[in-house]
Amino acid sequence: MLRYSLLTAGLLLGASAFAAPAGDLPLMPWPAKVERPTTQGAFVLTNQVSVSVSGDDLGEAVNRLRQRIALQTGWTLQPQTSTPDKPTIRIAIAKKVKPQPLPDSDESYTLKVDASGVNISANTRFGALRAMETVLQLIQNGAENTSLPWVNIEDAPRFPWRGLLLDSARHFIPLPDIKRQIDGMAAAKLNVLHWHLTDDQGWRFTSTRYPKLTELASDGLFYTPTQMREIVRYAADRGIRVVPEIDMPGHASAIAVAYPELMSAPGPYEMERHWGVLKPVLDPTKEATYAFADAMVSELAAIFPDPYLHIGGDEVDDTQWKENAAIQNFMRQNKLADSHALQAYFNRKLETILEKHHRQMVGWDEIFHPDLPKSILIQSWQGQDALGQVAKQGYKGILSTGFYLDQPQSTAYHYRNEIAPQGLNGVDQLADNDSAQSWSFVMPRLKGKPVEGSFTLVKGESGWRGFIDFSGKSRRAVDNIEWRDDNQVTFTVDTWMGETRPVVNVTDDKLSGYFLVGNARYPISGARLDSVPAGTQPVVPDAAQQANLMGGEAALWAENVVAPVLDIRLWPRAFAVAERLWSAKEVNDTDNMYTRLQAMDSWTTVSVGLQQHSQQQSYFTRLANNADTLPLQVLAQALEPAQYYTRQHLKFQAGNYHQFEPLNRYADALNAESTTVRQMNHWVDRLISDAEDTESAESLRHVFNRWQSNTSDALALSENNYQLKAMKPVIQEVDKLASIGLRLTDLVARQGTLDDKEIAAIQSELDSAAKIQDEVVIAAVYPLETLLRATRNP
Repeated sequence: MLRYSLLTAGLLLGASAFAAPAGDLPLMPWPAKVERPTTQGAFVLTNQVSVSVSGDDLGEAVNRLRQRIALQTGWTLQPQTSTPDKPTIRIAIAKKVKPQPLPDSDESYTLKVDASGVNISANTRFGALRAMETVLQLIQNGAENTSLPWVNIEDAPRFPWRGLLLDSARHFIPLPDIKRQIDGMAAAKLNVLHWHLTDDQGWRFTSTRYPKLTELASDGLFYTPTQMREIVRYAADRGIRVVPEIDMPGHASAIAVAYPELMSAPGPYEMERHWGVLKPVLDPTKEATYAFADAMVSELAAIFPDPYLHIGGDEVDDTQWKENAAIQNFMRQNKLADSHALQAYFNRKLETILEKHHRQMVGWDEIFHPDLPKSILIQSWQGQDALGQVAKQGYKGILSTGFYLDQPQSTAYHYRNEIAPQGLNGVDQLADNDSAQSWSFVMPRLKGKPVEGSFTLVKGESGWRGFIDFSGKSRRAVDNIEWRDDNQVTFTVDTWMGETRPVVNVTDDKLSGYFLVGNARYPISGARLDSVPAGTQPVVPDAAQQANLMGGEAALWAENVVAPVLDIRLWPRAFAVAERLWSAKEVNDTDNMYTRLQAMDSWTTVSVGLQQHSQQQSYFTRLANNADTLPLQVLAQALEPAQYYTRQHLKFQAGNYHQFEPLNRYADALNAESTTVRQMNHWVDRLISDAEDTESAESLRHVFNRWQSNTSDALALSENNYQLKAMKPVIQEVDKLASIGLRLTDLVARQGTLDDKEIAAIQSELDSAAKIQDEVVIAAVYPLETLLRATRNP
């Protein structure tokens, strides 16, 4: 794979090779405007790098810039004077502002690199900080020297709210790990750390007024006010706001352990170790509840200066409310029609408390209610339709659906996730000469209700188009419709579950096959419908209403995340979310994104100090019982961790859906997607389109031969650690697939074919290999399936 990496790295520094507007520089997020002079050149750096700043004091930011240049070059920089005569990097700030970032802080900047050096102009310190990250991304150690390409950049973010949620409640995150993620956020030009501090499984900050919260409900893992202020300062120095979250009135099991008198049922309560939506909920009818809330807001407001405070509000199980006679009587007396109205009553009281402490409310979808003021901000986990309703009603909103980085999705899935709801553009409008077929489907899951709905495929003058209707969801257009034969069709659609690819057989008015959700197969059944279903149209705000959409947040929920794998889960994929929130909507070329993402992966390891590679190496070393982890690295090329819901539901079925389930498997060390398999898909497509493409054929053979030669070493390791033993059948399957891959590559290269019996036998092998084993998926199955289809007789 080194050969391919060098090739793509070369493309980054060569002539522009990609579709506008993103180009060939290793920049991410891509700036608003990038111009390369007609006479291309480069400014050569030496160890005499110096930096000057005018208009404001950037504090330690200048020293950090120099330290990171030293890391990227390997130099020991010569000391600079406080006012260098001819600075290498000149930073001019137009307006001095307070160092604490705010929701409306100006982050715009201009950057020019020419023969005289680097010139940065920014309205405020925050734009200067963003520009410094761009400079660091531009530094290249080339064949002759270290330099920056001549370039003119004008840049400003598309959205003002570009966040990352870290969940310290489910699994505690030590301070050094949080600081490292803040460094990564700054590198990606994210500007809001959403700190999820409380949940059912733990209360993570000290309260003076309610000390039993940490005494009884934290397992001794919590942050002191001094430590939280340290995080606020650290983030502010990098232009990042910190918004704390206390989850109320649900997700309150930790509160119940410490102060059961505040709850809607008497208890007794014990520390909650299991995941899921749980019953303990605060009692909105008690004044003591609001005294508690006032104390929490007061204590947090004294630590966190941001004008916003997150109150959670999601997934309230109202069982305790319904079973409490006093609460039901209170609802009748106050004309509260249902539990949603009771929660709105609670939130109105909470809003008054927040106003008293000069804070604005942020909460999840469930807090949305017309009785609350327009000053609140809704964070959506339910999706673009819910967010569209928020925007239409004049409320401000941010999106997290589709940006859950704890879910091992492809980076492309997150990258395609547009903030504003998208219309269907007439996809479901049938013309007189269109022919349509609609099919119902049922997709059972390992936990919870089946997913049900229908899809419709339409053949018109311009080819096939289609749409899908999931029960309870709005209609979505589908892409990449491909009839593999007269009875089998596949297409793709992005859903709340991840990228979803039905591969279905339609025979005798019956539907069979599977939905590939992420990388996990779910068998489905269904039948042909007599007519096209009515469906629900997406909720699309108009242009004025879309101004209410403030941006979004990547989320890293911690049920399947512990500190030793934190960076593996976040980086470099968070850069794709950051680009969606910073860059123009038109910056959407996926191949170009992946090329730049590869550059970010290397750059953040060296310049920022992120640990996605060292954390994986540490896990592999433990599993291998020695430092020679090459067999596990090679094996990882073929594999991916199973899709998020699948892993969670398998743990649930096994009785391991809890806080103490060890996250020590091989699957936990794997990247969300296999870079090798993604490259293989490109090589396979190129080989099928041109059988004489010897480079693609050789690249595939190289991979398959390497996997085969790795088998004995990987099997030996699997025998030496009980935590790796379950991978033995996976290793053997990868070996079989390598043999199949070599045969199919040779067949396609010489345009050979297989008969139906041989194809069926190989397909059976591939179907078997696609099954989940020890929470991993052999992702290499899918490029092999594509090769196999190319060997059919025409």
